[in-house]
Amino acid sequence: MSNELPEIDEKLARWLEAQPVFFVATAPLAADGLVNCSPKGSIGTFAVLGPHRVAYLDLTGSGIETVAHLRENGRVTLMFCAWTDRPDIVRLYGHGSVVLPEDDGFAELLARFGEHPGERCVIVVDVDRVRDSCGYAVPRMELVAERDVLDLANAKKGPERLAAYRAEKNAASLDGLPGL
Repeated sequence: MSNELPEIDEKLARWLEAQPVFFVATAPLAADGLVNCSPKGSIGTFAVLGPHRVAYLDLTGSGIETVAHLRENGRVTLMFCAWTDRPDIVRLYGHGSVVLPEDDGFAELLARFGEHPGERCVIVVDVDRVRDSCGYAVPRMELVAERDVLDLANAKKGPERLAAYRAEKNAASLDGLPGL
């Protein structure tokens, strides 16, 4: 059964922030554009900012679909699944914006997250709708350990090589939309 919730209350905020992974879905406006769904992880990279606002730390990676889609149209859905406790799925529907390191408010947002090398931006989502649904088909799984591979790779690159990597790999989306 699916329920619409009026807002992200304190109990739900704690649950969302405790999840080790969540998924971000975006799409371009073009009918033939590629729909993107990206896993996001590392506990401490997601924060509830208020009853209708959340944010997550976006780290340097191989793609730039979410940023490109948000810059084009802002539409985004975040999905969280319960892996260890009672079966539940929560989706946050809204409009996202990209806050870059040079933007006002970036440092304040960045302070909400744990330290991770290679921060690219912070994605802020103004949540229009909160829905939960049963997670009866989601398997029960246990977190064995966080992966530190992305942090290690970004730390090894250092600031100059990260900038070069972003210029090469994050300049445009797969559909050719502007990235970073």
